[in-house]
Order: sequence, then C-alpha cells, then structure tokens
Amino acid sequence: MEAVSPILYNVIIFVLAIYVGYHVVWNVTPALHTPLMAVTNAISAIVIVGAMLAAALTETGLGKAMGVLAVALAAVNVFGGFLVTRRMLEMFKKKERKPAAAEQGERA
Repeated sequence: MEAVSPILYNVIIFVLAIYVGYHVVWNVTPALHTPLMAVTNAISAIVIVGAMLAAALTETGLGKAMGVLAVALAAVNVFGGFLVTRRMLEMFKKKERKPAAAEQGERA
C-alpha cells in the first residue's frame, strides 16, 4: 500500500504548474512578449504532433475523438498566437507620413 496516492502527486504538480505559469507570464517584460509568443507557438506545434500520434495509436472511438479535439484546440492556439504576434509586431512599425505637398493640396 502506498503512503500517498498517485492522484495526489498529479494534483500537486498541476497546482505548481499553475503557480509557476502565472508568475512567468505576469513577470515578463514587454520587450520579451513577442519571443515568448513565438516559443508558445512552437510548443503548441509540438502538442499538435503529439495529439496526432496519440489519436492515431488509440483503438477506441472516444480516444480518437479526444485526439481530434486536442489537435483542433492546439491548432486554434497556434494560429491565434501567430495573429497576436503579428499584431504586436505591427505596433512597432513606423507609420508612413504623407508628403508635405500632398497635405497642403488637401487643405486648399
């Protein structure tokens, strides 16, 4: 008989992961948000590959459905991450100014 249930170990790891994740995300400086998003997208891509392998290796319908759901959710995360990263990078682009002659012509 085990002294501590394996489920308790999993719950402790889950709670610690939430705690560490919260502090990692909220303590990131603004200059590092874009690289952090790129790493998150890479991790989600790895999750997609793992979910596809898991879905392919299962024999039950429930297992395949859960694998397809995992692939779909990870894909949404990857594409959403790329959209957010693109919007963040667009914030740092310099805006083009209109030529002075064109501005005076519009006022006249």
